[in-house]
Amino acid sequence: MRVALFVTCFNDALYPRTGKAIVQLLERLGHTVEFPMAQTCCGQMHVNTGYYREAVPLAHRWIDAFAGYDAIVSPSPSCVGTVRESYPRIAARTRDAGLARSAAAGPHLYELSEFLVDVLGVDDVGAYFPHRVTYHPTCHSLRGLHVGDRPYRLLRAVKGLTLMDLPAAEECCGFGGTFAMKNAEVSVAIGADKARHARGTGAEVLCALDNSCLAHVGGILSRQRSGMRVLHLAEILAGSEEGGTA
Repeated sequence: MRVALFVTCFNDALYPRTGKAIVQLLERLGHTVEFPMAQTCCGQMHVNTGYYREAVPLAHRWIDAFAGYDAIVSPSPSCVGTVRESYPRIAARTRDAGLARSAAAGPHLYELSEFLVDVLGVDDVGAYFPHRVTYHPTCHSLRGLHVGDRPYRLLRAVKGLTLMDLPAAEECCGFGGTFAMKNAEVSVAIGADKARHARGTGAEVLCALDNSCLAHVGGILSRQRSGMRVLHLAEILAGSEEGGTA
């Protein structure tokens, strides 16, 4: 299978370890992963703030960059949602017939847990992570992509991992992309609730599918000197007894 990594600009700039973890994980499962160098921002921030016409060139560039792959895998549900759900809406709003045709054809784009469980048909990826972990289902993964129990199934199969239940798990962490910048006080207050719930589990690590949400909650946990780490699911799944853990 010819697989492309859509790393997203946020991860490329701030969390490159997550992209490397996906490559390491998929190669361990026997797949070759390519990184299209032409990829840039998918336009999520533009769409979220109403700049639809400004997002059109980014959408066209994204579609061109990832043309021809059997599957495209990404560590960001919010960016996956932008391509799968927002591109058709952008095309309709801007009356861009070319984009409408490309969006309707639909790239084979998957969030990581979707790809592992639905496409590859695996729950146990041979991971090893001897720590207590609690999982936060981010809003885009929960309400947009509806990934359901896929991340839980993957985490429960990790050797040595103890999965702790997170109270009020389905509540937003308060990040919300540009929402955090426009409504900082509200964002931090919501994030503080999420951090409190995470600390209360007794877990060593807070896991999620979107590093943007982990950056928000992780920043609060760090300022609280909680000692709790935050890790993307990919970094946990890439761990092995032979190669060590994140």
